[in-house]
Amino acid sequence: MAIVSRGFRGRARDEDVALPPGQYLTEDFPVLSAGPTPRVPTDRWEFTVTTEVGVKHTWQWQDLLELPHEKPKVDLHCVTKWSKLGTSWQGVSLDVLLEDVETAADYALVHSYGGYTTNLPLEDLLDGQAWIVHRYDGEDLTPEHGGPARLLVPHLYLWKSAKWVRGIKLLLEDEPGFWETIGYHEYGDPWREQRYQGD
Repeated sequence: MAIVSRGFRGRARDEDVALPPGQYLTEDFPVLSAGPTPRVPTDRWEFTVTTEVGVKHTWQWQDLLELPHEKPKVDLHCVTKWSKLGTSWQGVSLDVLLEDVETAADYALVHSYGGYTTNLPLEDLLDGQAWIVHRYDGEDLTPEHGGPARLLVPHLYLWKSAKWVRGIKLLLEDEPGFWETIGYHEYGDPWREQRYQGD
């Protein structure tokens, strides 16, 4: 049984656009998942930031909608080698969500409905680099693409932008997530082609 969706093979690199090494350009939005797609009703959705000492900061769906929103337009780069340029999103910056969170943490472990996790340095979620997004291309985010809300960290490979996000645990020491425990790179910079451990 395949652990990711089938049907994705490398293609010739597009020479007329600036893409990270080994990537090809796509106009569609491929769907890849490590398991079944969770269906999370917004009346049961919540997002929790838990500090390294166990303090919890929780937002319900309506709380999220009432926060200041941004509309980032970003390029996406998947570890399976496709890139999609100029994607349009709407959501809340992690700077807003973490503004009143007191922490000495250097790392974050992101948790999703369905059990998926991924790790990131905390600094990669700050300074306008990451969002909790709930709209894509002017429409509510579909479950296949991580709806009702997903993390968006476009400067890293897309597996770091966890779908169906439900929380972030702040950590003093790094802790690998789902793909990282089975050989994917701890960081995942597409411009340095950090796909797998040792890259």
